[in-house]
Amino acid sequence: MTGVQTCALPISMSGGIWELRRDEITGWWSATVVDREFEPTRFVAERLSAERDPSCKNCAEATIEGVTRRMLRQGAFQSVGTRSDAARGESGFLTLSGMEEAGSWSTIIAPKLAHGELDEVPVGLVADFLIGVRDHLRAGRESGTTAYIQYVRNAGAQAGAMTDHLCFDAYDLPQVPHRLAEEIGGAARVSIRAGGCAYCRMIHEEESSGRRVVHRDAYGLVVAPFASRSAFETWVLPHGHAADFADADLATLRGVAETLQVAVRALRAIGMPPYNLMLHTAPLRERVDITYHWHWELHPRLRPIGGLELASGIPVVPIAPEEAAAELRRALR
Repeated sequence: MTGVQTCALPISMSGGIWELRRDEITGWWSATVVDREFEPTRFVAERLSAERDPSCKNCAEATIEGVTRRMLRQGAFQSVGTRSDAARGESGFLTLSGMEEAGSWSTIIAPKLAHGELDEVPVGLVADFLIGVRDHLRAGRESGTTAYIQYVRNAGAQAGAMTDHLCFDAYDLPQVPHRLAEEIGGAARVSIRAGGCAYCRMIHEEESSGRRVVHRDAYGLVVAPFASRSAFETWVLPHGHAADFADADLATLRGVAETLQVAVRALRAIGMPPYNLMLHTAPLRERVDITYHWHWELHPRLRPIGGLELASGIPVVPIAPEEAAAELRRALR
């Protein structure tokens, strides 16, 4: 994107040069290795297993066709607050009876025995998932009792999955996640400075360049972000400007379902590793229609987090997004 800051560091790491890249929207930095060719042996991760869990609890509650919502826990979040807040109890810690329970944890599950990946099932089933997500967001917005519903798809144990049944988890949060707040605030600042939607500008500029574009269709763009935070990270950005996924119509959801399938299919270039797919959309109680843009982020889980990342908060990405995009494009071809 225009105005994105980059800084090449002459630091050798097995022949690699790190380039510090700054996300123009959030202001967060990442360290990207930019002078090494793609080497599959550098990435060691579990591969999604073809074996199926015979005692799948989702299968026990799923229907024969369509998707089903399964409630896992009401009052899933206990609001403790700061360390000082937690010390209010007589014992020195806040007791369970003094905590404020909020939110819930639920999951949208595929039909019985649906243990395939997103790119292996009919596109209509993926669209059903997206319709379920949208309708849940609409209900949350209308109720006015929660701040944000975070949707994620965890694939593989290394990505946090507790089942191999195809599903999307929903976390009803009593507060707007920090990552999302950074995006919303940053997008507003870019809009004030440059005009328009920062994400719409990103789509236009990435399409013009083509270097990080993995796939483009009538509904969306799959792109490896300039300041990627993980190897082979991609975003699915809808062409039509919209801040709130809850406002998406059926045609958009069916189209984006195909785009999501392509994004997941591209991961077969690197052996289909575990991954996290997450929706970023407008908060339920805020209107950010002009400056924000909903999108899906796809993060493969290819390597453990290193000490530099924990110490500095700067993600280290061992392959440049330009090279990653080229590999993923080749897989789709």
